[in-house]
Amino acid sequence: MSGAAAPLKRIFQYKNIEYILFIAIMIWKLAYMHSHLHANNIDMSKLDYVIAIGSVMAASFWTLWLPRRGRGIALSILNLLLTALIFSDLVYYRYFQDFITIPVLLQAGQVGELGESIRELIHWTDIWFFIDWLLYIPMIFVLARRKRRDILTVHQFQARGSRLKRVLTRFITGVVTLALGLALALGPINYYTSTWAVGLFVGNWWNLALYNVTGLLGFHYYDAYKYGQEHWGPKQQLSDQEIADIKKWYEDARADGPEMNETYGAYKGSSIIVVQAEAFMNFMIGKQVNGQEITPNFNKLMKESLYYSNYYHQTGQGRTSDADFSSHSSLHPLPTGSVFTRFPDHQYDVLPQILKEHGYYTAAFHAYDSSFWNRYTMYKNMGYDRFYSKKDYTIDEPLGWSLGDKSFFKQSLDFMGKEKQPFYSYMVTLSSHHPYALPKQLQELDTGTFAGTIFGDYLQAIHYTDAALGQLVDQLKAEGLWDKSILYFYGDHDNSVKDKDYYEQFLGRSLNDLDMEQIMNQVPLLVHLPDSKHAGVYEAPAGQLDMTPSLLHLLGISSKPYYMMGNDIFDQRKKMVVLRSGAFTDGSIYYIPSADGVFENGACYDLSTRQKTDVERARQGYEEAKKQLDYSDKTIVYDLIHKFEGAASKSH
Repeated sequence: MSGAAAPLKRIFQYKNIEYILFIAIMIWKLAYMHSHLHANNIDMSKLDYVIAIGSVMAASFWTLWLPRRGRGIALSILNLLLTALIFSDLVYYRYFQDFITIPVLLQAGQVGELGESIRELIHWTDIWFFIDWLLYIPMIFVLARRKRRDILTVHQFQARGSRLKRVLTRFITGVVTLALGLALALGPINYYTSTWAVGLFVGNWWNLALYNVTGLLGFHYYDAYKYGQEHWGPKQQLSDQEIADIKKWYEDARADGPEMNETYGAYKGSSIIVVQAEAFMNFMIGKQVNGQEITPNFNKLMKESLYYSNYYHQTGQGRTSDADFSSHSSLHPLPTGSVFTRFPDHQYDVLPQILKEHGYYTAAFHAYDSSFWNRYTMYKNMGYDRFYSKKDYTIDEPLGWSLGDKSFFKQSLDFMGKEKQPFYSYMVTLSSHHPYALPKQLQELDTGTFAGTIFGDYLQAIHYTDAALGQLVDQLKAEGLWDKSILYFYGDHDNSVKDKDYYEQFLGRSLNDLDMEQIMNQVPLLVHLPDSKHAGVYEAPAGQLDMTPSLLHLLGISSKPYYMMGNDIFDQRKKMVVLRSGAFTDGSIYYIPSADGVFENGACYDLSTRQKTDVERARQGYEEAKKQLDYSDKTIVYDLIHKFEGAASKSH
């Protein structure tokens, strides 16, 4: 064999059997995880296996630099670390439909708080991730017992050459392994990105599309590279042309200004109460289980309020904090991590700050730790006069994560009663949080066949929160605030229960991909106006980015001076709603992107027939959605609003 091939041969020698076994085990775990993602349009092809093998070799090549016994220990530790990463990604995906990123790891405190929710996401079949340890641990002991024989082998080797030669041989073997691993991983990735995944690393907005090309370990390598580049590398800057293009996009979007219809400024000076309800979804509004209304109070309010039946959450990895951010800033959340923890000190045109400038007292209410999602810092930047957190509440109704919603609403209104009017009050509920484990005495519904399931528990939790909403309305009326305030009630995100069988059984019909897409992304919006006018069901598409421009409309405050991407729901002009995944709807069609990121592989549905139609009908909307997400990300990351407004001040 030639000198160049000799190190390659050494990799596969018997004495490296533990290394070969390590690679085989890691590939099996990656394949097992992939099979449990159940991701549409993503199959693990032969080239994907090649990428996986190369990625594992790139992660482990350094162990070949170690002496035999040290290598076995190092591989065992690496096995443990990679298994933890793969398993954590799977559990995280079950809840968020996404993978762990560096920003998420820096939010580890938020994950740790999930407690019972995480336990619910672990399945007994996950034991297979650790079954190899029944083989691996005994193997380490076997290696240790072979130490004496290895010493003899070393002595024989010393007789033939120097210690330096042994070290050099191990070093070359490791370097060749690294080179081979990189070639195996990068070759297919380069092929993908030069054919069907062109531009993936330039304008990607979905981590699942990255995973489809790079594999799991490759995804984490790239995520670490991007994070390092963003925080420690040379600071990448946008060109003057890019900044000008983004600024022009905002100017064009607001060129026409707000629609001056009968609702514009009709409620000037009214107080505003916004309720962001945890995991409050749209599919069960107006529905019953065993003859019992699930949301009787919400249903009753619909008769005197504006109900938006096609209102979408637009959240990403930040979930509740994303809903908070997007609703108040009218910008999209980031594709990775939460704006609250990544860029809390950047400048945004947010509702509390705008209202504060117009004489409002602004306060946020959330009966949990003020540090969670970095709210204390972010809320200061958003211009809140006061943030009422867990320390301000009496925990007289302990429930789930903290205080039950009924007591939370009552105590929050007591605080509001001491505030000067007009006020802006933003409340975040907790009781309907995953895993929806209400005490038996609070479970009022007979959920029938759903009893004892997470879906049945979810219905019980929503029914409780709905009852709390009813008490909130009663107290607002009793305290004379009902006729002076705008109530804006919406859900923050889905319930993370994605088993289609539950929804088909509950709704009594079969569901297609469009049905499930809308079920998992639609949350209800209820707007009650002080005079109860304009009540009805509104079917035009809307989303969380629309909250701030819409509330400003009612108060007669123009959103034209601000940098926002959302629509005014009281403006009758046709509009488009873009989700963080790249899905979008304009009320006529609904486009669902493919996990591989290829436009043509996505699905376009005609909403009048609810059947697939020519995907080219979505081409223009797809390009606009892609641009909107990209511009929103750059606005946040590069603090462009600060630059825009700074430049405007200088020009004056």
